[in-house]
Amino acid sequence: MHSHRPTRRDALGVGLLAGLGLADLLALRASARDGVTGPRAKRVIHLYLPGGLAHQESFDPKPYAPAAYRGTVRAIGTSLDGLQLASHLPELAKVAHELCVVHSMSHREAAHERGAHSMLTGYAPSPALVYPSLGSVVAHALGGQRALPPYVCVPNQPDPFAGHGYLSTSFAPFALGSDPARRGYGVRDLGAPKEADVPRGARRRALRELVDARFNATTSADGPASMAAFYERAYELLDSAEARAAFDLEQEPAATRDRYGRGEAGQRLLLARRLVAAGVRFVTVGAGGFDHHENIERALARGLPPVDKALAALIEDLRSLGLLDETLVLVTTEFGRTPKVNPEGGRDHWPGAFSVVLAGGGVRRGLVYGRTDATATAVEEDAVHPEDLARTVFTLMGIDPDTELVAGNRPVRLVKGGKLLTGLLA
Repeated sequence: MHSHRPTRRDALGVGLLAGLGLADLLALRASARDGVTGPRAKRVIHLYLPGGLAHQESFDPKPYAPAAYRGTVRAIGTSLDGLQLASHLPELAKVAHELCVVHSMSHREAAHERGAHSMLTGYAPSPALVYPSLGSVVAHALGGQRALPPYVCVPNQPDPFAGHGYLSTSFAPFALGSDPARRGYGVRDLGAPKEADVPRGARRRALRELVDARFNATTSADGPASMAAFYERAYELLDSAEARAAFDLEQEPAATRDRYGRGEAGQRLLLARRLVAAGVRFVTVGAGGFDHHENIERALARGLPPVDKALAALIEDLRSLGLLDETLVLVTTEFGRTPKVNPEGGRDHWPGAFSVVLAGGGVRRGLVYGRTDATATAVEEDAVHPEDLARTVFTLMGIDPDTELVAGNRPVRLVKGGKLLTGLLA
């Protein structure tokens, strides 16, 4: 008696009988190869903190370091043994048992635009190519569902490198164009123009299709042929009351909006929760500015508490709604800040060591991953690089990170190198 190793044809046959599509089967094959049983995260909320958040005053305080290194922000205990957070994060300290805090993030890019490109795309910057963001890759690989765009930025792209890169603009993020924290919030272009009744709208659509047909011979990535899918998704969104409702914060109870906080971070993350619950696959939320070269203590005392309140509320909300296990929450920034406080009371750019945070979506709960030295200057254990993080996010979503796309006339992998961070997987 001999065992029969299932072939790709066997897998396809079983999958088709089970009602799975080809994309689902290839995702399962990729995740099985990496030791992950099926896609673990159905959706991602990516909180991006531009400017470069100081790890010493947030997720990796060093209370026993010399004063020139530790600064004046004190460390507090959390619900997770062995983890301290800065005193500006008391609400996150209460839900720390739900978090995976990575202390060992590192890359080599100390300029804002280069650090942003590295963290948002998983690739070091190149003069020859702008790579697509994680969200645009997810949009390309998985597409949209329920008449909703697959990738949304709230309220707008937080950085130029949060966009589609070398991919077609049909995989660019849907940007709100309006801040949900502002009075009179409304999503740009979500309703049809008042003068465009149904017959007129149909005539406009037919005219566009006629013009596109004339130029369909183009080979440009953004030619009419590739833009057709983009327009179809836009029409579906306009036609779907359920999809439009996902963007409507007025449907949330006042108490919930208060719990997240009525400021930018709170209302943006609350909207992100509504969007992923409705079917959006990837939401990037930009909040605050953390480029503090001077007076860092005062700046963070103002800028971090709203993020702390909103992020803790999001984690608790997703858990209570039964969504956290299938929703990956990812918190990143451009880089960290220098080990020593400078003469102006701030910290400068430091890509050699900093922190990121994950929760849910197949990631271990209550984990501190990696370690920096006593002054938060260098990574001592389990260094994590942008390509490692990208590989792990894609794998958790059932996307093969070794997939090759075409940029110009050459193949480019979704992730170049990198390692799957098996130590932080549930």
